[in-house]
Amino acid sequence: MNKATLSYAKQLDAEDQLSHFRNKFHIPKDKNGNELIYLCGNSLGLQPKITKEYINQELEDWANLGVEGHTEGKNPWLPYHEFLTETMAAVVGAKPIEVVVMNTLTANLHFMMVSFYKPTQKRYKILIEADAFPSDKYAVESQLRHHGFDDKEGLILWKAREGEELANYEDLEAILESQGDEIALVMIGGVNYYTGQFFDLKRITELGHKHGCMVGFDCAHGAGNVDLDLHNSGADFAVWCTYKYMNSGPGSLSGCFVHERHANNKDLNRFTGWWSHNKETRFRMRDEFDQLAGAEGWQLSNPPILSMAAIRASIDVFKAAGFDNLINKSKKLTGYFEFLINDLNNSDIKIITPSNPEERGCQLSIQVKNADRSLHDKLTEAGVISDWREPDVIRCAPVPLYNSFEDVFNMVERLKTVLNE
Repeated sequence: MNKATLSYAKQLDAEDQLSHFRNKFHIPKDKNGNELIYLCGNSLGLQPKITKEYINQELEDWANLGVEGHTEGKNPWLPYHEFLTETMAAVVGAKPIEVVVMNTLTANLHFMMVSFYKPTQKRYKILIEADAFPSDKYAVESQLRHHGFDDKEGLILWKAREGEELANYEDLEAILESQGDEIALVMIGGVNYYTGQFFDLKRITELGHKHGCMVGFDCAHGAGNVDLDLHNSGADFAVWCTYKYMNSGPGSLSGCFVHERHANNKDLNRFTGWWSHNKETRFRMRDEFDQLAGAEGWQLSNPPILSMAAIRASIDVFKAAGFDNLINKSKKLTGYFEFLINDLNNSDIKIITPSNPEERGCQLSIQVKNADRSLHDKLTEAGVISDWREPDVIRCAPVPLYNSFEDVFNMVERLKTVLNE
């Protein structure tokens, strides 16, 4: 059978054991009530249908119990963040003691740098990938300034080679060989937002540690998308948001990983608050600070329950699907998408995301020669929700929880139409 046909795509959907999970999500529709082709889960994940039920439960307990909801609610609020830990840890490949959900993404990145960026006059520089997400760059620049260093001179960029899009590990090795004794922190985006390149976290960590650097990752585009295997990577810390592939809603809370070797290190500098204090004595109020072990020891405030309820709804869907199953489907779905794009045989189009499935998640970044945003606008008018990044890239993420093989087939057909107009 010709693979570049709607009937073949439908056959793949019929064989997909996870296809019914699409029905567990609200799929946006156009003004005529037709489902849009939503390929923007790398920016904001879709809403699980059970999210409203989970949030409403907490609203009801708040209405009916008031402050007693902290202990008497159906899902008591006092330990609520703990309801998320085990499944979240499984998704990012960590031990429960290494994971906590708290704050928002860049706030957590700063809190981690308070502990793991420890500059001296000789070793103070920070290494990031050249095309890191802007928020990461702004955050590390501000940390350099905060510690009294020049934010341009103290920032080292791991750049792609001239004429290439992807970062090369040999270049990273060369940077660390020549400047490693000046670098205090290596802080890389686990999956690059622009190219979709999934970095080898273990390799980068081992390189950084070999040269005496602390190593952390921003896994905003990795959590819920790829097998991060954070514990085995050996990274000192990682942070991620939950509103992209983790489907928790706009601006929702962030996840944080701190490797268990730091779990009981009370000498690490950190900012603290009462939620990082011993749970048994937290409400005695006048006791001296007694730090919690593990990632929980980086908390500050009591958790925002309504946001956590949305996260809990989403991770329950993940748990039902099985993350390994989702990874397997993702590779098939994105592989089919890649095949269809390449089958267009259009010299103006190039996928800049790695072709090796182990070096990417579900996002494909499609570079269109001589195009501008008007092409993306036409694609949007054709019912495809994707993401444009200057100067010439359309980012598309077929998410295995709710996207279908038919989705990617129809997207490529509409792209073909728009290109031929």
